[in-house]
Amino acid sequence: MADIFISYARSRATEAQPIVQALRAQGYGVWIDDAIPAHRAFTDVIQEELKAASAVVVVWSSEAVKSQWVQSEADHAREAGKLVQLNIDGAMLPMPFDRIQCADLAGWTGDLAAPGWRRVVDSIATLAGESKTAAPAAAPVVEALPEGLVKPSIAVMPFANLSNDPEQDYFVDGVVEEIVSALTRFKSLYVIAAGDGLVSEGKAMSPQEAAQLLGVRYLLEGSVRKAGGRVRIAVHLIDASNGADIWADRLDDTMEDVFALQDRVAARVAGVIENTVQDVDTEKAAKRPTANMSSYDLYLRSMPLFRLSRKAEMLMSIELLDRAIALDPEFAGAMSQSCVCHRQVIDHGWSENPDEVRRHGLDLAERALRLAGEDARVLAQVAVSLPGLEGRLDRAVVLMDRAIALNPASSFVFMASGSLRLKCGEPDLAAEHLETAIRLDPISTQNGFMRMYLASARFQQERFDEALALFRTTAMRLPISYAVLAALHGHLGQTGEAQEALAQFAVASTATIEEAARIWFPRPRERKLFLGGIELAEGKTPTATSAV
Repeated sequence: MADIFISYARSRATEAQPIVQALRAQGYGVWIDDAIPAHRAFTDVIQEELKAASAVVVVWSSEAVKSQWVQSEADHAREAGKLVQLNIDGAMLPMPFDRIQCADLAGWTGDLAAPGWRRVVDSIATLAGESKTAAPAAAPVVEALPEGLVKPSIAVMPFANLSNDPEQDYFVDGVVEEIVSALTRFKSLYVIAAGDGLVSEGKAMSPQEAAQLLGVRYLLEGSVRKAGGRVRIAVHLIDASNGADIWADRLDDTMEDVFALQDRVAARVAGVIENTVQDVDTEKAAKRPTANMSSYDLYLRSMPLFRLSRKAEMLMSIELLDRAIALDPEFAGAMSQSCVCHRQVIDHGWSENPDEVRRHGLDLAERALRLAGEDARVLAQVAVSLPGLEGRLDRAVVLMDRAIALNPASSFVFMASGSLRLKCGEPDLAAEHLETAIRLDPISTQNGFMRMYLASARFQQERFDEALALFRTTAMRLPISYAVLAALHGHLGQTGEAQEALAQFAVASTATIEEAARIWFPRPRERKLFLGGIELAEGKTPTATSAV
């Protein structure tokens, strides 16, 4: 249950969100109706949250005054003595609310010092039993970020203990410590833990102010509420440049094993952050002018091109990565990413001089490994590249196992491992690792690739209906995916769809089906399954495998 209930007209959600974000930045738990679970009746949830909240903030507007829902919620709050009113467009309030103090926030731009906003915050503080006159804690002294830092920087803020039980502070602190520990495994992120001095009673601090003080781009905030033997943990990842929530999640669990629970929360948070932040940074990089781009900008610009898995874009991605490495000769992440690009060029026959591409890719792989240290993502990228660049699976598996050990919370590493295990002819382990990747990262652009690989694993497991259902959930395709899809349709007797997929493979890759089979299905059983499906797709009697 949240501290604050927000009542507003849905058509004014854009104006309501900055209010929600500003209150969360101050450490309050805020409930807004986009958090209604799919399995619950919304009237039941609204009644529960209204009753539990310490304050009900009614966002009046010309639309809200016409809403029976808003008026009903405001009336409940008025009768309970916990109504806080604000007006965003000067609308005339209905009776009896026009007789109650209402803060004027018309044209409010997020200024936390604005008189109207201070009136709202003071009223909430009074209702929540907080002291408005408490002296603010001294701002913590934070070490400046390393000069020239380009990778994303995140501050993990102290989580709010909403349980009204000081004895639970140890658990809340433990959750934060585990999250920080898990995030520091991601070498692509710069992570700091913010001190308690940033959270002071009666003092509002916007995400922009907190980030400026700490010198970071992103903030991770959260709250913990314990009731009986259960606990609810809410987290928000905020882009400090605009105060917007990038990602939010909530975990409900039991307190039976406190340390195991802290580990689960840390894995859930850490698993989604790296890819989500990279998506946001990639979008920002695409909007920046091309003059004087940094090495990291060039790296980010290469990513969308790589993900298209087409020849022209793949070669452009390599060119951008070459420029990134020239600017920063120790950028191991750019080198390992370029390895993957070079392997794609080899696998799909996109070069007239594959030996040169292979040599260059292997050189980048060795340089990346020398610089990587304990960077799990770099190790995983090199691992998935080696089978295509040097034809070895054994060395690749050793590197991948090391990457998993270094960062068991990385969705990217588990995705990479799943794709490698497919080549190893281990579909059961591949599926297990891909399911882990999907659980860790359910939202970023990488998730589509995870489902694509899982569809291929289900194909190798001969769970054809499940494979087809997964393929239909994502538009992400590598060229080989079209060939697998053709074989899948062949086994399902869907000749028309199978031939269409074969045509798409012919456009996407210059490799023949036989070459693709040798590259992607080195083990006899999986190769027979694949080629048998292709023969069925072509209307032939399968000779490479027994009928399914």
